[in-house]
Amino acid sequence: MKLMIVDDSNIIRNRISRIMADAKLPEIEIIGTASSGTEAHALFQTAHPDIVTMDLTMPEMDGVECTTLLTNLDPDVKILIISALSDKATAIQALKNGAAGFLYKPFTDDELVNALLELIEE
Repeated sequence: MKLMIVDDSNIIRNRISRIMADAKLPEIEIIGTASSGTEAHALFQTAHPDIVTMDLTMPEMDGVECTTLLTNLDPDVKILIISALSDKATAIQALKNGAAGFLYKPFTDDELVNALLELIEE
């Protein structure tokens, strides 16, 4: 399974990458990272990830709009929204637009790994 990490925070992108490396999950390979929805949309079309971690609040294009674009390109992509956003309506909209799961920031290493493994098993 190919994973793309999308978050405007370099700290969060690096943390997710480190957690995945530490988890030693051979079934998940990180194929790229993006700092905006626009960047994610472009990378998605060349890298074709199976799983995406997606922040909601980003410059240029937010995670809700990006989720819609990515699921239109590939209805089978599994998108895990990872956000500190407390606005439940925005999170619900992302799920309606095709996201498969939601994880609140801050998250533990185990919470992230378990959320991604759940997506793979679905």
